Amino acid sequence: MATDGDTLSFDMTEPTPRKGAPRGRRRPPRPAGQEQVSGPAQPLTSINALPPVETPTGFARLGVPPEIDVGLAACGFANPFAIQIEAIPVALRGHDVCGRAKTGSGKTLAFGVPMLSRISARAEPMRPLGLVLVPTRELAVQVAEVLEPLARHSDRRVLAVYGGSSRHQQVETMAKGIEIVVATPLRLIDLLKSEEIDLSAVEVVVLDEADRMADDGFTPQVEWVLRRCTGRNQTMLFSATLDGDVGHLIRQFMKNPVEVAIDAATDTVGTMHHLWLAVHHMDKDKVAAAISRGAGKTVVFCQTKRVCDRVTDNLVALGINASAIHGDLPQPSRERALRRFAEGSLSVLVATDVAARGIDIDDIAVVIHYEPAKDNKDYLHRSGRTARAGRDGWAVTLVEYNQHTQVTILQRTMRMPITKAIEVFSNNPKLANLDEFFD
Repeated sequence: MATDGDTLSFDMTEPTPRKGAPRGRRRPPRPAGQEQVSGPAQPLTSINALPPVETPTGFARLGVPPEIDVGLAACGFANPFAIQIEAIPVALRGHDVCGRAKTGSGKTLAFGVPMLSRISARAEPMRPLGLVLVPTRELAVQVAEVLEPLARHSDRRVLAVYGGSSRHQQVETMAKGIEIVVATPLRLIDLLKSEEIDLSAVEVVVLDEADRMADDGFTPQVEWVLRRCTGRNQTMLFSATLDGDVGHLIRQFMKNPVEVAIDAATDTVGTMHHLWLAVHHMDKDKVAAAISRGAGKTVVFCQTKRVCDRVTDNLVALGINASAIHGDLPQPSRERALRRFAEGSLSVLVATDVAARGIDIDDIAVVIHYEPAKDNKDYLHRSGRTARAGRDGWAVTLVEYNQHTQVTILQRTMRMPITKAIEVFSNNPKLANLDEFFD
């Protein structure tokens, strides 16, 4: 169900986006003089040039065609991650795939490489050949940014289709012929109902972050879209969990899917440190400020937009370079804040769950849960913004006096050690170096 004051209905209005998944690896810079096809949004991240990679890459051993392997090398991808090793060979053989892997594991290439490999024809105007369905605008941009450089090297095109950006420009671009569309459900349905896109030629469909779409109540919309992909011959679904409504989608729309999973459904990122701090309500913002001063790039997750704005204002008053991101802000403002954060000109991002998935910024040092997460899924996907690409990271939960039972239940659900929150005040020097809490 939609939360945080949002409404969700089967209409033409793009809902406030929620958290989005993990993407696998950093993206290379776009070569000068070449446009990105994926819509008007500017890149959310600023990426330094990667060292050159020789072909064949490690992906070639998985059966990836030479033209796709050349693109992977040009984009700086040398060797596949674990989920890619498991999923790519299966998908290249044309099997339906159900993929489960922890946040930050590289799921985009796990489905993107087979999709690009299996789509060989050129698309007709308004008739894409591949469709990636995602729950949020940010994730649509993120996935398109990963796939677009690879697609360009094999003479294919990618378009991100989502609400909050120019519909006219998206339609104009599709009229030129786009092989792969990465879309949020409601904007896609809007275009389908106005006959500005035709999905009958789609060969490969991917449902990315399927559990998030189910949690947000998108299952009927996803089903509506899938029924219009009449030429579909392969479906891939990637999700943190494969039960509930996700299991229904698997049973209803997939044919003998092969499940690939590299972890348990409740696993956390291996290099993540978990810290639970007992704080006083009036001292909470100062504790968050002290942590961010010592840690560097920090994301603070709040439950509601109002709390998000209040915390941002308080952090700024404490001298912290912070900015908010939530559903009440215009899309350009959210993308601008994300870009500044990725580039390092903004040190703290204060967010509702709109940013919990799909933000591929590798060097986030700390995630602060301003309130304890409601459940293990929220905890995993929020915390998964740190400890990415082999880096260590911290997930810090601020616990008030009446939240200790909630934290114990959360720890038990996560199969983590039952740890009593450590009482701290904002003048505690250990907040500047979180490692000292374990000395």
